[in-house]
Amino acid sequence: MILPPTDVQFHEDIRLFVWKPLGVVNEAVVNKILAFLADKEAKSTNPFNRFTDTSAQDAVELTFKYFFHVDLCRRLSYAGHPPVKSAFFVTHPQVAHLVRIHALVTDHSPLHVEMFEEREAAAKWLGVPVERLTVQEYLGHFCCSPF
Repeated sequence: MILPPTDVQFHEDIRLFVWKPLGVVNEAVVNKILAFLADKEAKSTNPFNRFTDTSAQDAVELTFKYFFHVDLCRRLSYAGHPPVKSAFFVTHPQVAHLVRIHALVTDHSPLHVEMFEEREAAAKWLGVPVERLTVQEYLGHFCCSPF
């Protein structure tokens, strides 16, 4: 089992995967989250929605080629699975550009991607309480619910 990164929480009761990347998002960070997500998807008997809160990112250090490759791989690897929603809370134009590309590449696939400027709107689209869209901190360290 791949252990969850510290900036991830999974709400089993509402089938929601929450990721709040911190600092600089680069290939190493994305590869780590993708490995964890793929492991969780492979072991899960029920589909789950996703929420990514990009408000704590300092920068994105990803090439277009890498990002496009990841998007295409996600589309292909999730083909044949039940539909899921993937909401992105975006506060920076550079991140918004990347999310638009992700939505375009995954269009007409089981991955339904939407971008939001307000957490409340994302929560409504996902059908969850807005307070569940956070990664909880415990004693200064992020904690994750057991998988």
